[in-house]
Amino acid sequence: MKSFFSRKFKLLDKWIAIPFFILILFSILMVYSASSYSAMKDVGNPNYYLKKQLINVILSLFLATFVYIFPFKALKNKKVILLGTLIIFTLLFVVFFFEPNLGARRWIPMGPINIQPSEFAKLFVVWYLAYIFSRNQRGLQYNFLGTVIKPVILVTVIAFLIYMQPDTGTAIILALIVLIVVSASGAPMKYGLTFIIGSIVLGSTLLFIVYRFGEHIPQLAYRYDRFLGLWDPFRYQESHGHQLINSYYALNRGGLFGVGVGNSIQKTGYLPFPYTDFIIAIVGEEFGLFGVFLVLLALGTIIGRSFYLGSQTKDSFNGLIFIGVGSMLLIQSLVNLAGVTGLIPISGVTFPFLSYGGSSIMVISMSVALITNASAVEKKKNKR
Repeated sequence: MKSFFSRKFKLLDKWIAIPFFILILFSILMVYSASSYSAMKDVGNPNYYLKKQLINVILSLFLATFVYIFPFKALKNKKVILLGTLIIFTLLFVVFFFEPNLGARRWIPMGPINIQPSEFAKLFVVWYLAYIFSRNQRGLQYNFLGTVIKPVILVTVIAFLIYMQPDTGTAIILALIVLIVVSASGAPMKYGLTFIIGSIVLGSTLLFIVYRFGEHIPQLAYRYDRFLGLWDPFRYQESHGHQLINSYYALNRGGLFGVGVGNSIQKTGYLPFPYTDFIIAIVGEEFGLFGVFLVLLALGTIIGRSFYLGSQTKDSFNGLIFIGVGSMLLIQSLVNLAGVTGLIPISGVTFPFLSYGGSSIMVISMSVALITNASAVEKKKNKR
């Protein structure tokens, strides 16, 4: 057993592991800094979210270790993938039976932590698509539509359940993951381009519908308010534009090198929930543009390494795992940053590694462990 762990450790991809540990440890500092005022005000204990984040990080490291040493071949087992499908759908249905929190049904309370099924659904979709497409490489070449239609329908059902919670941001992330993984699945370029163009047309059509008719469609009213906050935040600074305006103030105040750790003003009641999806604004205020750059450099190293490994492997399953996880991290980062800077409506999507949230950091840690496991498999193959 000792020799197994020793061999496994030697195969650990340092280009992924080192920035991962830097980011996950930095998350402890940033969650404490961003949440201390809110925690003192709400529960009378400035360390409240710090303690919870420490638990989240410890659980995440435990799960990451488990995923890293998990037999990689088992992920290609049909029974295992069916079990994963059953668990994800069960969680996504069960979540609707719990009382809403902040207007949404996204969490399942489990003792000291809350499980957010939509977070785990992202990693499942990457795994599921890698499994399906790696087993149907010939079908992708000669029967593209027949091969992709069933898995796309299944993921669409998952995305719809998440959208109804409501969690539009995660539903969009899932759609974009599917777009990239299908395009990288091994299908002829003409099919991949057709799939991309069709998705862009569909997305543009939906945006146009929201823009022109959003205020008249009850089901879109909640999302339409966020578009109003994006288009003219200062007009709606007391309502829909409040978060975005205070995000601007935080980033502007931080300047190049920031005002120092713990010295943020926007976290003191101005920016709601500064320790979740707007934590990068607090990083910008306290550590400046340079601090944000270092965070993005560490995150970009993991993403870039994942895409690089995906381009080098000859194993289609491993390759799609690399591309899928890299895409998930990239898309989630871009969606969060775009919301914080006012390029797209605020979506509630967390920033990878840094944002407070048990399910978020657990899934990110498991995802990184999955690609390090795949990287270890590739290294072992190359040594033969």
